[in-house]
Amino acid sequence: MNKVTIVGSINVDNIMHIKKLPQPGETIAMSEFSNAAGGKGANQAVASSRAKNETIFVGRVGDDDNGRFMLEQFKDNGVNVDHVTVTPNEQTGQAYILLQESGQNSIIIQHGANFDVTAEDVRNAKDQIEDSDFVIAQFETPLEATIEAFKIARAAGKTTILNPAPARTDIPKELLELTDLITPNETEAESITGIKVDSEESMKKSSEVFHQMGIKGVIITIGERGSYVSYEDIEEIIPAFKVKAVDTTAAGDTFLGALSSELKPDLSNLKDSVVYASKSSSFTVQKLGAFPSIPTRDVVEQALKEN
Repeated sequence: MNKVTIVGSINVDNIMHIKKLPQPGETIAMSEFSNAAGGKGANQAVASSRAKNETIFVGRVGDDDNGRFMLEQFKDNGVNVDHVTVTPNEQTGQAYILLQESGQNSIIIQHGANFDVTAEDVRNAKDQIEDSDFVIAQFETPLEATIEAFKIARAAGKTTILNPAPARTDIPKELLELTDLITPNETEAESITGIKVDSEESMKKSSEVFHQMGIKGVIITIGERGSYVSYEDIEEIIPAFKVKAVDTTAAGDTFLGALSSELKPDLSNLKDSVVYASKSSSFTVQKLGAFPSIPTRDVVEQALKEN
């Protein structure tokens, strides 16, 4: 297990259960409405903590009931919130999730206080970052905060992991050069490299572009098929564990949080760590909601022993 600092988003998920996505102009009814703690960064932090990492979070919530709820959720899950700032006169971030019967989802984000995270917030956590094995970030908070975190990590010789989600095409070169391991899905990989990811050959070409940017390790997550891993002499698809998906919310975040608990900072055991992370996310898709579905290390290890 490791010490991990995560710079990221905190959202309350509003989940609308529907049969299928509506067509343009179509009105549909939802079968159920539910709420759950979530946000990409928050999901990754809880997955990290439940995998028995020491986990520090840098982020912001609003001065509202949702913010207080999320802080309690973090504390209940053993996440250090010393660097989670309460922003006056701002709402805590929210996500509106259209969850189809198939288990697939579409997500709309209201950033709220997440977009108030600053480079100064990150500098306030400098000691924690310098003492971490990994620093993880996504794109639901401002880029300046992520760049500052990765600069501090790189200067201290710490390993950086970038989850480039939501997908964007305007990622600063500086940030990519500060990234040791990148974990896009197919859409995100295409947005960055310009290569449509629809075959193993295209995954290899996309990974080569990432390596040319100075990124040592690449994991392209490809849903129910698994993950394409590219690092040194490894170029292969590691299959996902076959389960019936009920809700794919937080599957990728669980994967990353769990990965960080197994991974060595030099990435030398990347392949084995991906297997552990895949098993973790296979549990997540079998339950509804983000936090409620993330498994503990004991559950994952027992399942791996039984396979």
